[in-house]
Amino acid sequence: MPFNGEKQCVGEDQPSNSDSSRFSESMASLSDYECSRQSFTSDSSSKSSSPASTSPPRVVTFDEVMAAARNLSNMTLAHEIAVNENFQLKQEALPENSLAGRVKHIVHQAFWDVLASELNADPPEFEHAIKLFEEIREILLSFLTPGGNRLRNQICEVLDTDLIRQQAEHSAVDIQGLANYVISTMGKLCAPVRDNDIRELKATGNIVEVLRQIFHVLDLMKMDMANFTIMSLRPHLQRQLVEYERTKFQEILEETPSALDQTTEWIKESVNAELFSLSENALTPGAENTSKPSLSPTLVLNNSYLKLLQWDYQKKELPETLMTDGARLQELTEKLNQLKVIACLSLITNNMVGAITGGLPEFANRLKRISAVLLEGMNKETFNLKEVLNSIGVQTCVEINKTLMERGLPTLNAEIQANLIGQFSNIEEEDNPIWSLIDKRFKLYMKSLLCLPSPQKCMPPMPGGLAVIQQELEALGSQYANIVNLNKQVYGPFYANILRKLLFSEEAKADASPPTN
Repeated sequence: MPFNGEKQCVGEDQPSNSDSSRFSESMASLSDYECSRQSFTSDSSSKSSSPASTSPPRVVTFDEVMAAARNLSNMTLAHEIAVNENFQLKQEALPENSLAGRVKHIVHQAFWDVLASELNADPPEFEHAIKLFEEIREILLSFLTPGGNRLRNQICEVLDTDLIRQQAEHSAVDIQGLANYVISTMGKLCAPVRDNDIRELKATGNIVEVLRQIFHVLDLMKMDMANFTIMSLRPHLQRQLVEYERTKFQEILEETPSALDQTTEWIKESVNAELFSLSENALTPGAENTSKPSLSPTLVLNNSYLKLLQWDYQKKELPETLMTDGARLQELTEKLNQLKVIACLSLITNNMVGAITGGLPEFANRLKRISAVLLEGMNKETFNLKEVLNSIGVQTCVEINKTLMERGLPTLNAEIQANLIGQFSNIEEEDNPIWSLIDKRFKLYMKSLLCLPSPQKCMPPMPGGLAVIQQELEALGSQYANIVNLNKQVYGPFYANILRKLLFSEEAKADASPPTN
């Protein structure tokens, strides 16, 4: 196993400061200065920065497809372990009433029933029990570190199957004694979380049930060992992740030359959008039109990343270079959409009754918590947003009236309440001005984050109207910036080659067509 000579980092749940900064730093090769025309029109590039091939398409064999699939699987697993601090392996439990679950139960029960009949026979038959102890011995040995020679020798001596068979032939084998030794050894090797399971094993009297539960607890211990290994390797993977992912993706690209088609289209959409915007500005009366428009590669790439915050993850395929972060980006986008709604509701409330609630910060937080609870699951297709917004409006009016009554002030009249509820319900309508304003400020904040060298050390100023969700937005913004900056570090050479071809070819300059939504 790699890194088994390194010191195990049992309690290290978070990467070090140097690792965090390395993950969050922007990719220097795509800065405005280094992405000059000279560097992008140069023919010299490394092998890893050549995602597109100019040779004719070739037939991809089945073995090449399988090799690419293995590389993608390994790359995805390594990425998940490195960036997800909560990543763990878990046992997959079959539903009790499922066909597979019933078949498994019947087969296992039949096995243990046969073992019970053999041990209760006269004379007892020990062959199956001996094979079980042989398997238990191998599992226990797999838990030992290279330096555990004393315990290794003891396990091999006590669970010597040849000796046990000789004892069985003379009816001198002590199955219960062997089981007790196994349980005692498991207690020395298991994690503290398994102490209760070990105590239950010691209290079990039936030998067949003891053996059955021993295998159950051993399965749990194997999962604990795998997760401990993952936790120990995580710091090493974090330090080597950029080079590892880039190398693996290059291998995938060599096996499947079309592995950057979606990524190229994703960046091309941003290029066309920027070219179209510059062309429109050039046609504006009074605008100078002295030279052809030139685009910043960093601007184009950042705009591409911003599009991910409005991506339709159910219907639209992600760029290949972002597949490993697809679930994180989707979850982040869903949380941002919820925050947008909360910010809209807060802005409407402040505009209508801000004079009454302005001096009550806890009141605004209470309304935020109420809205957040009711908006849970708003990205599901079955979620009725208009109905929920109406309910939030009604609850907001109740809270406002309650606060007014506590201060000895008259409650809101029916017209104001109806107006407030109506404005809440209209948020979901297309081109709603409040939603458009908040959405624009969200994009501005996220764009500012991508321009910072290290978002963890210095967050950009919060746009007006978003103070009520500042803490949540800064947390999500930091996650988003980390995902983007790591992605730039890994796939920067591939992006550079794509941008070189899109920005500095005569065909791309001539094709300033309107962007597609």
